[in-house]
Amino acid sequence: MSPARPWRRVRSLLPVRADFAAMGRHPRRDLLAGLTVAIVALPLALGFGVSSGLGAAAGLATAVVAGALAALFGGSNLQVSGPTGAMTVVLVPIVAQYGPGGVLTVGLMAGVLLIALALLRAGRYMRYVPAPVVEGFTLGIACVIGLQQIPSALGVAKPEGDKVLVVAWRAAEEFVRTPNWTALAIALAVATAMLLGARWRPTVPFSVVAVITATVVVQLCHLDTAPIGALPSGLPAPSLGFLDLSALGSLLAPAVAVAALAALESLLSATVADGMTVGQKHDPDRELFGQGLANLAAPLFGGVPATAAIARTAVNVRTGASSRLAALTHAAVLAVIVFAAAPLVAKIPLAALAGVLLATAIRMVEVGALRAMVRATRSDATVLVLTAAATLALDLVLAVIIGLVVAGALALRAVARQARMDQVDFRPDLPGEHSDEEHALLTEHIVAYRIDGPLFFAGAHRFLLELSEVADVRVVILRMSRVSTVDATGALVLKDAVEKLNRRGIAVMTSGIRPGQRRALDSVGALELLRREGREYATTPEAIAGARAHLRSAGLLPALPGPPAVPGPAVISGPPTVLGQSAVPGPAVVPGLPAAHAEEASR
Repeated sequence: MSPARPWRRVRSLLPVRADFAAMGRHPRRDLLAGLTVAIVALPLALGFGVSSGLGAAAGLATAVVAGALAALFGGSNLQVSGPTGAMTVVLVPIVAQYGPGGVLTVGLMAGVLLIALALLRAGRYMRYVPAPVVEGFTLGIACVIGLQQIPSALGVAKPEGDKVLVVAWRAAEEFVRTPNWTALAIALAVATAMLLGARWRPTVPFSVVAVITATVVVQLCHLDTAPIGALPSGLPAPSLGFLDLSALGSLLAPAVAVAALAALESLLSATVADGMTVGQKHDPDRELFGQGLANLAAPLFGGVPATAAIARTAVNVRTGASSRLAALTHAAVLAVIVFAAAPLVAKIPLAALAGVLLATAIRMVEVGALRAMVRATRSDATVLVLTAAATLALDLVLAVIIGLVVAGALALRAVARQARMDQVDFRPDLPGEHSDEEHALLTEHIVAYRIDGPLFFAGAHRFLLELSEVADVRVVILRMSRVSTVDATGALVLKDAVEKLNRRGIAVMTSGIRPGQRRALDSVGALELLRREGREYATTPEAIAGARAHLRSAGLLPALPGPPAVPGPAVISGPPTVLGQSAVPGPAVVPGLPAAHAEEASR
């Protein structure tokens, strides 16, 4: 690689002049969209910061710092980034095991990994994630986010544990012992207002309206419910004081999980944004690069790892955003709130934020898409349910891996089932003239099969079984012109089948092997086995002619009528002809013998 090539690759990931030019086309519309998204994002940033275990200030810092950098350097003009519920699900066990400093270190390491993925051009592979995996992943995340809000919604202290089901159950038990009806009423009221309001007036940010109303009611009525607590009036100075070099090895696995989730969710969100607009198309590698820079910077200001947010991106698109200016405005508005309204934000009840996230979790579930996916095929339904269950019981990255493996296995099974080996009637392809007696003998001693579809590892052994059970015949003809692909396993199975049939005294002829399949067959010796016996032919009629010659040489067909005896040796001339890559004797020219009989004698 030339020294200039790495620099060209880095330069292709940086903002271009067209990105900045687009910001000046519709500035008023972008500024309004950014303000709307900021209003929607504020309670979510606070809630996800609290849910992650690092506090509301960490959520706001992430929304401001990561939101601005991802908007500037990302691969989508419409993407909005910040703390998300999916990332919170991953961070909770990391906080429990390694503490806040461990989470910040994991975010830093994840940023480096995302930049490396961008430089390796890994973004393009996101398109291979099946839709059932994505839907199951989303459903599982929604369930986890909802369960995480149970302690705050019930007004109890969060119980010990890193499994959301266990924590939610313990919180419910604590609530039964000492119920806090105020917190529960606030959470349910906020969630209900958001869900019903979204149906009534979709353009109104009911999350902010509900949170403000709940805060005012709590303050005026002096209700006993826990608030967010004190927030710093501004972002902290950037620092690497949290970094512990000795812990990097143990934090590598969590960092890989965070980077994988950030890449997955960001590229999914960018794909959704493209589908909601006309003329917009994201650059997956630039998006990974932007998310990498965002996750490098956010921990320096005390922020949690970030990713693109599908819900906030959708709001951005629906309110008319057309450039990166909208996402930058969203980050700037949140920064103003951090500096100017921290004392007011600190009084928001935790139960109100829990209500916001409960409603968010419910709205994440697209019932229509789930119903369509479940009805599509049983394989799709299996992958969706398994991915969702693994997300709930295990962790998000492992759930996606399980979903991909199961989806791949089911897809291979479906492809393998398409492969067929059918017995076919070879009589229409019989060359030359033949008597009724010879016709009956040929039908008795020859069987022809046509192989359709792929001959590969997922289904090749089924062919071995079928070929091994061939009845008592003397010649098997395999018509392979419709074989779509052959891998090493398929080639080995074919070779084993030929050897087993040969040991039973059954000759195997093949016809129609494609040029692209020869390499696999040749690598395992299958092609050499057929060439050695002179039994590979270009066409089916030639293979049948070879089978007739084989039966005649074995004395199973009547000999052709020969010429009258002439003193002296018969003169036979004519070079052999090459069919495919096997040499087959050409027609023998015998003086006094008709041409048709001479050609028949050569077979």
